[in-house]
This record gives sequence, C-alpha cells and structure tokens, in this order.
Amino acid sequence: MTVRQSAGILLFRRPATLAREPEVLLGHPGGPFFARRDAGHWSIPKGEPDCADEDLLAVARREFAEEVGHPAPARQPDGSTPISLGTIVQKGGKLVHAWAIEGDVDPARARSNMFEMEWPPRSGRRVAFPEIDRVAWFAPAEARRRVKPAQIPFIDRLIAAVAGESVSSATALEEGEPHGWAVASDGGG
Repeated sequence: MTVRQSAGILLFRRPATLAREPEVLLGHPGGPFFARRDAGHWSIPKGEPDCADEDLLAVARREFAEEVGHPAPARQPDGSTPISLGTIVQKGGKLVHAWAIEGDVDPARARSNMFEMEWPPRSGRRVAFPEIDRVAWFAPAEARRRVKPAQIPFIDRLIAAVAGESVSSATALEEGEPHGWAVASDGGG
C-alpha cells in the first residue's frame, strides 16, 4: 500500500519590529464546501507529487506557484536553503512534508489554479472553482486558530527555527511523539 503524500511551502515574513514573531501565509480552500468555513480549515499551499520519485521540495514549489499564483523564493534572503519543517500525518493518513521560506506576497494579487466539480450535486452541471479562494498573512497565534489542526506543528517548528532553536530538538518531544515529526491530528487534504 502506497502512503499518500503532499508537499508544501510555509511562506513567512518578519514584521518591521524584530521583537515580534514572523507572520505566515495561509490559503483558504475554494469551492462550495468551504464557503462558510473558516477556523480550522486554512492550509499551507501544498499538493501531491505527480509521480512516486518526484523531488518533494520541487513539488512544494510547484504547488505554491499554482495555488498562490507567484513562485516561492528560491532561497532565504541570506542565501541559505529553505528550512525543513519535517512532516505531519493528517487524519486521513496523508503524510505532509513542508519547508519554510522567507518572502512576501501581496494577498490581493494572489491567483489560484482552478478545479471542476458537479455543482449543485446531482445537477449534471460542471462548475469551476479556485483551489484556494484567498490567502492571508497571520501572526502565529491567529494562524494556529485558522490552520487545519494537523498543520499547527509546522507553525511551531518555524517559530522555533526563527528563534534559533534546532527544529528537530524543538519537536522531538512534541505531543509525546518518539520521532518528533509525525503528529497525528485531524484535518483533511
């Protein structure tokens, strides 16, 4: 049995006041099922690989560009590589890999790719919806409230990394997980 995987980018920016924690960019899922849902439904821009041996960081970059309409920065402002945030396991068993990159995107200029579905159900009509209907910047506390619960560790790992802690040591004892990275929680896709 093959484990379903996806990969994403958690874009962050540092506020002008360095004493404040960084803000993170999250996306709200598009389509009629999420039109009236907010807290606990936002996500990092992410998606599934097209083939089993596809480089997951490349998948994360492609999905970010498709869902936000802008490419993710190639490197951190200081030239270093993206910060690995490890993985989490979502409720349905999907393994999600994430990286953090510092950058900026104007949410008003974000444009997502589209998907089609029958709507209303059993109507025979196909309607197109954006995969992500909007993106927004959030401070960590608000991001934790908005994001799918399974993805909260990505925010916590980013904050630890920006504060200078080792991401692996900051998460090794999290939620009693012996390996630190896999955190089972609820949340879909």
